[in-house]
Amino acid sequence: MIRISIILAAALLCVAHAPAPDPRILSAINQAALDSGQQVQDDTDGTFYCPMDSDVRSPGPGFCPKCGMKLVEGVQDITEYPVDLTVEPLGRRAVDLARLTFGVREPKTGRPIRDFEVVHEKLYHVFVVSQDLTFFLHSHPERRPDEDFHLDVRFPKPGMYRVLSDFYPSGGTPQLIINTVMIPGNGFSLQPAQIRADMSPQQSENSRVELEVIPKRVIAGTKASLFFRVTPDEGIEPYLGAMAHMLAASSDLIDMMHNHPSQAVDGKSKAFKELAFNMIFPRAGMYRVWVQFQRRGIVNTVAFDVPVDESR
Repeated sequence: MIRISIILAAALLCVAHAPAPDPRILSAINQAALDSGQQVQDDTDGTFYCPMDSDVRSPGPGFCPKCGMKLVEGVQDITEYPVDLTVEPLGRRAVDLARLTFGVREPKTGRPIRDFEVVHEKLYHVFVVSQDLTFFLHSHPERRPDEDFHLDVRFPKPGMYRVLSDFYPSGGTPQLIINTVMIPGNGFSLQPAQIRADMSPQQSENSRVELEVIPKRVIAGTKASLFFRVTPDEGIEPYLGAMAHMLAASSDLIDMMHNHPSQAVDGKSKAFKELAFNMIFPRAGMYRVWVQFQRRGIVNTVAFDVPVDESR
């Protein structure tokens, strides 16, 4: 299920996806639902809904069989929570360490938000991507009580950077908010990245990853399944509450999608671990897809460039 968040920043439309199932807890969630006597399913009926996946409805309380979130009663509030992003020092340059401060505000009153729900083991997730798509960061800002969140980042070169915030304000709904940071300096440019299709096998920190896309010809606006096959199979373990994390970004950084695998299974004869994602790419073009997983305590990051065709 896709969560769409529309952000007006530098006249760009930004789309993001809600998390998919966490394989570690799926069976426990299903059992909890059975124990409570509630049948939770993808349905448009029901008083209770999942804040992460609004199509999951139930006539009574329970837990979402897809993401594990507790179901919420009532009508879903899709109000967007603004994020005031500041960068210090103001005279920032590439390579200098910069401090990013994320101030989440209540949309009606503008007051600071201090209460957040834990999602995938953290209160706040941040992705930073450079305009040329060569820099990728997935990190987690920290804070002291009654403060905004802070994250220190060393930007490698001048240019535009897109910053995706993923958080869940208590009493609200999960948010995916995108901000833009400009780093001045020699060579600064606003030209979109020029990338070509590349789905060849990738070697990561301590694994090898192959990608198969079904259907082979990906069409904008239609479902595609991405199967990442990791070798060796042994030693793959949960990372931040899921078996993998994905960020997909269009080459112009207009579209950014955050997703998690629908399943993680052993391949034939345990020759590999297969991480399966369901995706809907919103527009035709080239997308860089980063996948992160953990093996033997080491976080692996690989990237593939996936072409998406126009619908007919």
